[in-house]
Amino acid sequence: MKSIHVTTPGTAEVVEADAPVPQPGEALLRVRFAGICGSDIQTFRGTQPFASYPRVPGHEFSAEIIEINGDCDRFAPGDVVTGVPYFQDGTCYSCRRGLINACEHNETMGVHRDGSFQELITMPLERLHRADGVDPRDLALVEPFSIGYHAVRRAEVAEGERVLVIGAGAIGLLTMLSALTRGAQVWVADVVPSRLEVAESMGARGSFDLSTVSIPDAVEAATEGDGFDVVCEATGLPVSFTNAIEAAAFGARLVLIGNGTREVTFNQSVLIKKELDVFGSRNSRDVFGTLIDLLERGVVDVSPLRTKVVPFTGARSALEAAAGGASEDIKVLIEFPPTS
Repeated sequence: MKSIHVTTPGTAEVVEADAPVPQPGEALLRVRFAGICGSDIQTFRGTQPFASYPRVPGHEFSAEIIEINGDCDRFAPGDVVTGVPYFQDGTCYSCRRGLINACEHNETMGVHRDGSFQELITMPLERLHRADGVDPRDLALVEPFSIGYHAVRRAEVAEGERVLVIGAGAIGLLTMLSALTRGAQVWVADVVPSRLEVAESMGARGSFDLSTVSIPDAVEAATEGDGFDVVCEATGLPVSFTNAIEAAAFGARLVLIGNGTREVTFNQSVLIKKELDVFGSRNSRDVFGTLIDLLERGVVDVSPLRTKVVPFTGARSALEAAAGGASEDIKVLIEFPPTS
């Protein structure tokens, strides 16, 4: 089978690899679509601190079951599925308390272990979720959708609340959709006008181009100066963190989703003065089934986010373009050919 290997930082190659063999309790999957994520770009650039090389990127995917090793009444060959790509040890203090998404020794596909940028993969059956009637391209977006949904659930976003999402990349827009499913009014802020247009077309109450609009002006326009009940930070940039604090109402909740790589300097007294609740949000937990149900029932539409689909033969170029910042696409999907 063919597989994409990041051999060293900045170098990706398509190589021939042995097909994996499913162990008892596992399924052999033919990957249909895989999404390029920020962590894949970090692995390619060499800025992902937990990646070792060579590494097969990828943890957002849809796939078809080819073979099942063992008895199983939940799945059958031919089923189209996605899978939870985080592997917990099950024994650390976090796992013992049920916080498996915050496992102290978590291993994520494409970072700590090889991922889905290859024609065939194996997955434990308990990690798979079948989707009947969902476009496989949309199914590949369930994992990033789960990141936003978990964050919104962490912040306990409620009906009628005013929510600001800072960052209109795929995660930010899926966070926006997640808040909308809970009946919130959502505004989105970014510096890329085309992404803000997508946000409004998908249901945002309004948007702010932070290259031309200040945070105080955004707060005044959306809330008449009261501030937002919930602010979701989805960029990881230091300025976005301080903007989130400034945009928050007194007694508001902040949820941090963006994986920052730089330190932030701020005066902690503002957190005290506003009595803010600040939540970190890592991975997701027990939401794949909920999101697949929303997609199956047509409650949400994630298709506007998949702005480009490239064949497997163009995957290396797409990864290089994304890592170089040359693309304004929201989500690029790699399409894999049928297994010969």
